[in-house]
Amino acid sequence: MNITLTLFLFVVAITLLITGWAARRSSTTIQFWAAGRGIRGWQNGLAIAGDYMSAASFLGIAGLIAFNGYDGFMYSVGWLVAYLLVLFLVAEPMRNTGKFTMADTLAYRMRAVPVRSAAAVATIAVSAGYMMAQMVGAGSLVKILIPTLDATLKPYFAWSTSLGFKLDPSIAMVGVLMMIYVIAGGMVATTWVQIVKAVMLMGGAILLTLLVLIHFGFNIGSFFDHAAAVKDAKTQLPFTSPGILYKYGEKSVWGVDKALLENISLGMALVLGTAGLPHILMRFFTVPNAKAARTSVAWAMGLIGSFYVMTSFLGFGAASLVGKAHICAKPDAAGKCATAALNNNLSMPLLANTLGKEFFGTFGGEFLLALIAAVAFATILAVVAGLTLAAASAFSHDFYVNVIRAGHDVTEREQVRVARITAAAVGIVSIILASGTGATTNAAALVAGLAFVIAASANLPVILFTLFWKRFNTWGAVAGLLGGTLMAIWLYVIGPGFSVAPPKNPAFPLSNVGIVAIPFGFVCAVVFTWVGGLVKADRLAEERFHEIDVRAYTGLGAEPGTVEEPSVMPRTATRPQTSG
Repeated sequence: MNITLTLFLFVVAITLLITGWAARRSSTTIQFWAAGRGIRGWQNGLAIAGDYMSAASFLGIAGLIAFNGYDGFMYSVGWLVAYLLVLFLVAEPMRNTGKFTMADTLAYRMRAVPVRSAAAVATIAVSAGYMMAQMVGAGSLVKILIPTLDATLKPYFAWSTSLGFKLDPSIAMVGVLMMIYVIAGGMVATTWVQIVKAVMLMGGAILLTLLVLIHFGFNIGSFFDHAAAVKDAKTQLPFTSPGILYKYGEKSVWGVDKALLENISLGMALVLGTAGLPHILMRFFTVPNAKAARTSVAWAMGLIGSFYVMTSFLGFGAASLVGKAHICAKPDAAGKCATAALNNNLSMPLLANTLGKEFFGTFGGEFLLALIAAVAFATILAVVAGLTLAAASAFSHDFYVNVIRAGHDVTEREQVRVARITAAAVGIVSIILASGTGATTNAAALVAGLAFVIAASANLPVILFTLFWKRFNTWGAVAGLLGGTLMAIWLYVIGPGFSVAPPKNPAFPLSNVGIVAIPFGFVCAVVFTWVGGLVKADRLAEERFHEIDVRAYTGLGAEPGTVEEPSVMPRTATRPQTSG
């Protein structure tokens, strides 16, 4: 049997066994959404790292560095710095004030129906953008590594064209597996799949980094000298210099250098977006206390930081040892790729193939390529499962239970059933969207350009104002969530985006839209808070601020099994003040 297919099936088998084990532990809502709040800090740290180090990190960043050098490296720096914001401002307060989702924290102070509805829209939008990138990475991998499987399945999906879209068999296969994990195992399965995946991911990255360093005799100076010797064909800049991805001095926008605006906008999305990602925020509800939440972030920062340091060696190593001209799914007889076929998502797998052949011969190259591909596939499966769970929670827990049913007479069995149906629906939609995106779109660029911008524009301002601004009210929360989401999506759609063939004169000039969308989300939240205060005072939001403030920093009342559901409390009175 083909070695790639063997390792691929091995990874799938492990994850399915975990899901089968977890299915018996996911019958109640607290088990399905929060793994029974029994995940330890270090375990949750591994799971957060597994959730965060997605195809965008494992495939996308290495690809961006291999194609754009220093400019691609800025993605890894931005995502690493982002966790400082999570640690200092978000992790502990979210754990102490929520129950299962981000909307639980918001609804603690605000009127539940409008806030939960708006939060569901924002959560699903972020998850959809993130999932598209993971599916694109999956399609890239399967097409190069198991082309016969992709070709064999293709005829069975021909019916989709009659419905107005074309399903990609590789993407559909990943989507189906993802739905199985979430529908059967919930957060328990998702957590342990992410832990296993994080261990495999770090192991694969360490192995490749060591091989790169061995190739250069552990001489860091020699390594970067070789990277600097690689020059971009268009700009003739060395790969260690800025300006390849965003060319300085080429064009001005609003009287400012376009490259400068792109980099500032990118940095805003990377640093601020992490603190608003719903599938990351959900992880803080799986631990038993605030100390474990802080511990989990510390573990995650260590693992993620180590990984992003290694992406420098992997990306620049691919540029030096493989070369941009050779990175695609089907090179010609000379080993080179047509420009239209270049696929930077495959930089790391092809680097593994090159290093494997150098150190272990032809079989070693095939084995290492298959191993890294299997790790990347496990990465995609785990992250997509987490995203699906976040999107399902947005509809099932936030919208169905607390808006449609108003929190009354909803059994735990019914909640879990609705969650599983929602997970299936989310999976189907994500498969359709990803199939139409294109396998050559860079996964990291797609995540940073869309999902992180929505998270930073919509979720982050509302979370921060809910926790730290007494006058913040329901008007501001709904306006911030919807305004930030819609602005980010609209600017992305009318801009050049990250497509292979962007429009010549887009209505919005920047690929990275965060520089406009993120301030817009904050402004919406502030302006409509004042407008709402003038129209009708939101006494509920102000009266509960003291309680949420105390609880956010002390954790009083947030122990496992004691978290109250704010949306079903009487709206005519405030909660009793927590005493020390």
